[in-house]
Amino acid sequence: MAGELRHRRVPSEDGDGDKGVVASSQRFDSADGSSKAGTSSSGGAGGEGAEPRREKRDALGWLEWGRGWIAVVGEFLFQRIAASHLANPLELPPLDGVSIVVTGATSGIGLEMARQLALAGAHVVMAVRRPKVAQELIQKWQNENSETGRPLNAEVMELDLLSLDSVVKFADAWNARMAPLHVLINNAGIFAIGEPQRFSKDGHEEHMQVNHLAPALLASLLIPSLLRGSPSRIVNVNSIMHTIGFVDAEDMNLRKHKYKSWLGYSNSKLAQVKFSSMLHKKIPAEAGISVVCASPGIVDTNVARDLPKIVVAAYHLIPYFIFDAQEGCRSALFAASDPQVPEYCEMLKSEDWPVCACINYDCNPMNASEEAHNLETSQLIWEKTLEMIGLPPDALEKLIAGETVQCHYGQQEAE
Repeated sequence: MAGELRHRRVPSEDGDGDKGVVASSQRFDSADGSSKAGTSSSGGAGGEGAEPRREKRDALGWLEWGRGWIAVVGEFLFQRIAASHLANPLELPPLDGVSIVVTGATSGIGLEMARQLALAGAHVVMAVRRPKVAQELIQKWQNENSETGRPLNAEVMELDLLSLDSVVKFADAWNARMAPLHVLINNAGIFAIGEPQRFSKDGHEEHMQVNHLAPALLASLLIPSLLRGSPSRIVNVNSIMHTIGFVDAEDMNLRKHKYKSWLGYSNSKLAQVKFSSMLHKKIPAEAGISVVCASPGIVDTNVARDLPKIVVAAYHLIPYFIFDAQEGCRSALFAASDPQVPEYCEMLKSEDWPVCACINYDCNPMNASEEAHNLETSQLIWEKTLEMIGLPPDALEKLIAGETVQCHYGQQEAE
């Protein structure tokens, strides 16, 4: 495996790795020198020493933005070297009796994850828009695995993330089984390169809905099943592109700001990190639900056309640096299956780290972007997200307590 996760903490800027996660927190600075990490609102973690409320921003500072792009380019150039110690495919522990939902499991890294998890013995639920394609894949894997004589425990359930009604329907169907769910992998996502801005029938910008809002609703509504499967995990497949994103809670659908497809994508991925971090902080430790964001690296897909020309040229001229799906799924598989992950999440929670556990493409901890550490804006994103997905502000608390929650979408109750 990838080694001792709990000992591989995010390094501090001065290189001192012996002071623990909180002591090694980066005090990020914006272009005007204001501090970003660890800042909280009066009701958040920070107590009496919390900094005064800052003036509202509507974009990243130029220094933050530049550091974000350096991170993107650095990942492109060095990911294969950094991950050279990993086995390919990643070795998985036996997963018999473990139920795992994987969204977007008919292509790319989602397909590869579903296949490897099923081969490891897990009960895999392929949550997809095209059930027929998923059924064909299961049959193909079964045929390829026929020599072992062991049938794969995989099934298909329909889920369309462009419809929040579909998300509620899926969650209701799974919760009705009264069965435990051990892992939810929110893998499905879109990056509509160069395409004009589009909105779902629910009225949300498509990147924001598919990459953030729908997964947030799915994770929230499946809390009862995740509690039954405790210790359980929510794994959100994220991206290094979150480092160049900025989310305005008052304009998450980018109706007021100038739209670019890369901006819609990066903003949605940052929103996912911020919501995940608040979910991580708000779920009681005794609930036993770990929340993780996993970055797959830059994987062989056709998503680079809208990036800066120098990145596009490198993307197409130096394919050696790009991961294939089998390599790209390793971080999410690690986050979903390695026994060290819950311990790492508990450590971050106990030390009041402002961001949820983030696993890099090399299966090591990574530090999220500077803006991701802003607890004040993360709380705003949390509140606005719940409003946009039709859940009341106290939905999480009620679901954990086993109470009924009414969702605006689906016109059905989640219990």
